Amino acid sequence: MDSRTRLLLPIALIVATLAVSTSSIFIRFAQAGGAPSLVIAALRVTFATLMIAPVALTRHMDEIKRFTRTEFLLGVASGIFLAAHFATWITSLEYTSVASSVVFVGTGPLWVALLSPMLLKEHISRTTVIGLGLAVIGGIIIGLADACTWNHGLVCPALNDILKGRAMWGNFLALAGAWAVTGYLIIGRKLRAETSLVPYIFLVYGMCAIALILFLFATGNTPFGYDAKTYGWIFLLAAIPQLIGHSTYNWALKYLTAAMVAVTVLGEPIGSATLAYFLLNETPSLMTIFGGVFILIGIFLSSKGSS
Repeated sequence: MDSRTRLLLPIALIVATLAVSTSSIFIRFAQAGGAPSLVIAALRVTFATLMIAPVALTRHMDEIKRFTRTEFLLGVASGIFLAAHFATWITSLEYTSVASSVVFVGTGPLWVALLSPMLLKEHISRTTVIGLGLAVIGGIIIGLADACTWNHGLVCPALNDILKGRAMWGNFLALAGAWAVTGYLIIGRKLRAETSLVPYIFLVYGMCAIALILFLFATGNTPFGYDAKTYGWIFLLAAIPQLIGHSTYNWALKYLTAAMVAVTVLGEPIGSATLAYFLLNETPSLMTIFGGVFILIGIFLSSKGSS
């Protein structure tokens, strides 16, 4: 890694985290226009694919044609994992609380750290493991912030309420979303060592879009019939969180371990809470701020361990 890339990496990860943090804001505005979450997810990736297509097909067609069978199939698998992440996580919100969903889907970095040594032969240092643990704890604290109340002491949902009935199915779907994003990041780390960014994301986003559109119609939803403002919010969702945010994370996978990139993704709730404060007048709770501190410390330690 040259000195210029080493200088760009922390800046790029901050930009990516800020870009991805706008996701919840744009989704909320699109939902206000009547678009279901699954429609938003499918159109988000479809718009992103269409925006990157001219560059991919005119400047990188030779490299796309040189994809080996293995590289192509791995790219397809990565796209399916990304589609599965969006579909399972979004569907989980219909069965369980946002807090529980965030807690379970936020375990993604743990699975990445567990599988990276076996699948990628990447050593995870003790400092990185400690940072990872602190970041995940911070994510859990933020996830529980909306579910817990202060009534002569902190009152949180009972574990039995989380592990039963419809909530249990929703929590499993959120956990499946964590497993899916693990596959997406691990395959991305492997392929990005051998392929350029634009051909890679064109293949992955395109496959993700196809899978989500098929799932969309299979569940009886339609991408048509919404007003121009709703499509505008989805377009911004594709341009900023997807093309800038996700694509920058994919760029970083060429230089950083999958575990390090996964830990950095946990910074999204901090950015989302900050944007919600300025744009939606939502003041973060003390638990959210406390969890954010854990995440920032965890990201710092993980970056020190990775370097």
